[in-house]
Amino acid sequence: MSSHSGLRRRLVLGGSATLLSAPLAAAQRALTPSQMLGPFYPVTPPLHQDNDLTRVEGRSGRALGQIADLSGRVLDLDGRPLAGLRVEIWQCDANGRYRHPRDRGDVEEDPNFQGFGHTVTDAEGRYRFRTIRPVPYPGRTPHIHAAVIQEGTRPFVTQIYVAGEPLNLRDGLFTRVPEALRPLLLADFVPADDPVATLAAEFDFVLAPVLAGLFEANTA
Repeated sequence: MSSHSGLRRRLVLGGSATLLSAPLAAAQRALTPSQMLGPFYPVTPPLHQDNDLTRVEGRSGRALGQIADLSGRVLDLDGRPLAGLRVEIWQCDANGRYRHPRDRGDVEEDPNFQGFGHTVTDAEGRYRFRTIRPVPYPGRTPHIHAAVIQEGTRPFVTQIYVAGEPLNLRDGLFTRVPEALRPLLLADFVPADDPVATLAAEFDFVLAPVLAGLFEANTA
C-alpha cells in the first residue's frame, strides 16, 4: 500500500462516529476532493469498452510511455466498500494529446493509446486499470481524470496527481485544494514486478455525495 493510500485509509477507518459527528471542515479530511470534468471527456463513447488504455482493438502495438497499473478501492465515509459502481478514467497520451476533436491538432496522436477506460468495482469495492504514468499537458501538471458513477446519482469526478511531481505546486487546479487535503489526490507511482507494467499506483476514492462539487474548476 502506498503512503498516500495508507493516509486515506487511516482517515476513513479512524472512526466513522467521530467523522459523522464532526464539523464539515473536519469531515472533509477523510473525503476525496472533487474536481470538474474538464473539456476533454469523450464526445462519444469509445468503441473499446475495457480497462486497458494501453491497447486499441484492431492494433498490435502498445501505447507509448511508462506503462502503469492503477488500482484501489471505492469506499464510503465509514470505510465500507462500494460494489458495482462504474469507474472511468481518461488522460492525454505520452505525446500530451487527448483523444478528443477539440484538442491540439499540431501534436501527433499516439494511435495505440485508448485514452479512456472503464471498469466496475467488485464486491470489495476494488477497481483496476492499465494505463501510462501521466505526463504534463500545457499549463497542467501530470494528472489522470477519474469519475465514479452510480446509477441515478450525480457522478463523482476528480483528478489523480503524481506524488512528488515538481509541477504540482505550479498547477492552478491542484493548488486550489487546501494544502491539508492535497495528499488525498496523490498517488505514488512505484516500480512494479510485472513483465508489462513497469509502475504501479494505488488510489482509493472516499465518497460522500453531499460533498460532491467541492473545489471544482473547469480546466484540462
